[in-house]
Amino acid sequence: MKVKILPALDDNYMYLIIDEKTQKAAVVDPVEPATVLKVAKEENVDLTTILTTHHHWDHAGGNAELKSLKKNIRVVGGDQNIAGLTDKVTHGDTLQVGGLHINCLLTPCHTRGHICYFVEDENGGSPAVFTGDTLFSAGCGKFFEGTPEQMYEALVRILGNLPDSTLVYCGHEYTGNNLLYAAHVEPDNPVIKSKLEWAITKHEAKEPTVPSTIGDEKTFNPFMRVKEPSVQKHAGSTDPVAVMNFLRNEKNHFSKRL
Repeated sequence: MKVKILPALDDNYMYLIIDEKTQKAAVVDPVEPATVLKVAKEENVDLTTILTTHHHWDHAGGNAELKSLKKNIRVVGGDQNIAGLTDKVTHGDTLQVGGLHINCLLTPCHTRGHICYFVEDENGGSPAVFTGDTLFSAGCGKFFEGTPEQMYEALVRILGNLPDSTLVYCGHEYTGNNLLYAAHVEPDNPVIKSKLEWAITKHEAKEPTVPSTIGDEKTFNPFMRVKEPSVQKHAGSTDPVAVMNFLRNEKNHFSKRL
């Protein structure tokens, strides 16, 4: 499996996922279709599938145009509100793109029909998960259409139970600012301090901070660390769901930026 990281808009990421054995490919959240088609041509791939994480414009807004430019492409997603949808999926549904096995993970909260896509290559290599606006590196999406219980289920029980080696490709470049908040939550966590220094370097060089891994996220992402005593102390609760709620509310008003 080869993943091409395609920056879009101000801070979005689209991803071209290529099965190198068959040259079949899928694209995640192609909000800028011209960029996607240009890279697909350069890579000499057959683009068969659009994987839409959720209905927000900055993720699904290019579906209709790409569908009109690429005949017979299927548009996959978990929400009827997704533009151009041809294949509605839910938790546990599976897809195939060449030799890539794709498992759909329903993670409602940011939006009700949000899907993360867990991708494994039958020829080996690390698996990957494309998390849209559910899981960011060092953060998570706002709870626009859901509850703290749902985000706990998504981050801890679903994504947190993927193999630690799973590469995480999220929907936005928010890592540096997320780590500033993580450092506020756990000022004595040396992993966060080191990761923040690294993210600042990447930010200054205008380079992506993706991918991370599920294992790494568990060491510095406060929203995946709601069971940790240091995070619970900050939130003033030992209930992981209450901690999730506290963190999201506090983060919504946290103003420090790179």
